[in-house]
Amino acid sequence: MIHDIRPSSRPALEHAIAGQSLLGRFSRLTAALVAVSVVVLSVAAYLFTRVSSEQQMDGELLDMASQTVQPLRDNMIALGGLDTSTLSATNVLLALVNADGTPIQVRGEQTWIIVGPPELAVAKTQMNYSARNAEASNGEIYRVVAVPLGIDSVRYAMILARPLNPIDLSLAKLRTLLIVLSGLLVLAATFLSVYSGRSVVRPVRRLADAVTHVTQTGELRPVGTYADNELGDLARSFDTMMVSLESSRDRQKRLIADAGHELRTPLTSMRTNVELLVADEQSGMLPEGARVEILGDVAAQLGEFTSLVSDLVQLSRDESVVPVMVATDLADIVDRAVTRARRRGHSLGFDVALQSYEVQGEPDSLERAVMNLIDNAVKFSPDKGTVHVHLANGVLTVADEGPGIEPQDLPHVFERFFRSDKARNTPGTGLGLSIVAHTVAVHGGEVKAANGRHGGAVLTIKLPPAPEESVE
Repeated sequence: MIHDIRPSSRPALEHAIAGQSLLGRFSRLTAALVAVSVVVLSVAAYLFTRVSSEQQMDGELLDMASQTVQPLRDNMIALGGLDTSTLSATNVLLALVNADGTPIQVRGEQTWIIVGPPELAVAKTQMNYSARNAEASNGEIYRVVAVPLGIDSVRYAMILARPLNPIDLSLAKLRTLLIVLSGLLVLAATFLSVYSGRSVVRPVRRLADAVTHVTQTGELRPVGTYADNELGDLARSFDTMMVSLESSRDRQKRLIADAGHELRTPLTSMRTNVELLVADEQSGMLPEGARVEILGDVAAQLGEFTSLVSDLVQLSRDESVVPVMVATDLADIVDRAVTRARRRGHSLGFDVALQSYEVQGEPDSLERAVMNLIDNAVKFSPDKGTVHVHLANGVLTVADEGPGIEPQDLPHVFERFFRSDKARNTPGTGLGLSIVAHTVAVHGGEVKAANGRHGGAVLTIKLPPAPEESVE
C-alpha cells in the first residue's frame, strides 16, 4: 500500500492563523487585502497604459499609411519618392510585401522588418489590417502595422513600423513608480490597520480581562463602558449577565444562610430527642409516657422540617423558573384554595364573596400564594372564628379575627423567615408570606399587610387584569 507522505499545508496554515492574536490577524488581513488591491490596480494601470500607447501608435501609423497610399500608387518603382532621410525624420520604417512574400524595401534602408504571417495574410486577402510587435533586423522591437495595397492588379501589403523604445522607457518609469507607490501604500495600510485594529480589539480585550478577573477572583465586576456598535452591545449584554449573576448569587447566599439558620433549630431539637431515646434504650432513665411524648415531638419536628424544605424548594423554583402566563379567572383559583382550607380549619367559619376577575398568570403558583394567605389566616384565627375571603374589583382580601400584627412588624411580614413574637409558638417556616410576595411581584401585582379596625390581620393582593385579546 502506498501512502501519500506529502505534508498538508492546509492544517499548518490553519494552525498558524489560529495561533495569532486577533490584532495580528486583523493587521495581516488588512495589509494583505490592501496589497492585493494595490497590485491588481497597478497591473491593470500598467497594462492599460501599454495597450493605450500601442493603440495610439497604431492610429498614427494608419494615418501615415493613408497619406502614403496614393504616392506609392503613382510611383511604385521609387516607392512614392520616399527615402531613408524622409522616413528617419518620422522614425518610421516602410516596406512592401506582395502576396508571394517578396519584400520591397526603401532604397538605402539599413534596417528592415522581418515579414510574418499577419502581413502576408493582409497582402493575400486585401482585407482589414494587422498590428503586432515584431523584431527588426537590428534586434529592436517595433510596432508593425500592415494595410492592404493593390497596384495594377498586384496585391501588396504596405508595412509601416516604429520602434517601441520610447514607450518601453515610459512604461519602465511607470512600473518603477507603481512599485514604489504600492510599497508605500502597503506600509501605510499596515500601520493604519495596526492603529485601527487596536481600537477595534480594545473592547474585546476589556471583555477578556473582565472574564479573567471573574475567573480568578470570583468578583462579578461589570465592564461599565460601551461603544455604539456591536461590541458595545456585547459589553452591555455582558454587564447585564454580571448583574443577573450577582443578584442570583446574592439570593443564593441569603437563601443558604437563612435556610441554615432555620434548619439548625429543628435539627438540634431532633438530635436532642433522638439522643434521649438512645440513652433511654440503654439505661431506661425516662419516666412512663415520656418516650411517647418525645416521639411525638420528633414527628412534629419532622413535619416542620419537611414543610421548611418544601417551602425552600418552592421558593428556589419560583426564583429560577419563568412562569408560563395564561389567562385565568382569579375567582376560580381562590375558590379552590378556600375548599382546601376548609378541610384544615374544621372549627372555623369562612366568609367568602368572589367576583370573576380575569388575570394573566400561572394558575399553580397563584393558587399556592392564595393558599398561603388563607393558611396564615387559619393559623392565627381563634377557635370558632371566621376567615373572611373577598374578591372584588380585582382586589383579593383575606382577613382573620386573630391578634393582628404589631405595627413594628408590618414592614417585615413578607421577608424570608421573619416570624413575629406572636408567631414563635405557632407552626410554620416563615417562608409562606415571602412566597406570596415573590409570586405577586412576578405577576406584576402588589401585596399589602395591615390590621383590621376590629382586630385581626388583613392581607390584600392586587393583580393587573388580563389583556383583552388574551381573554377573548
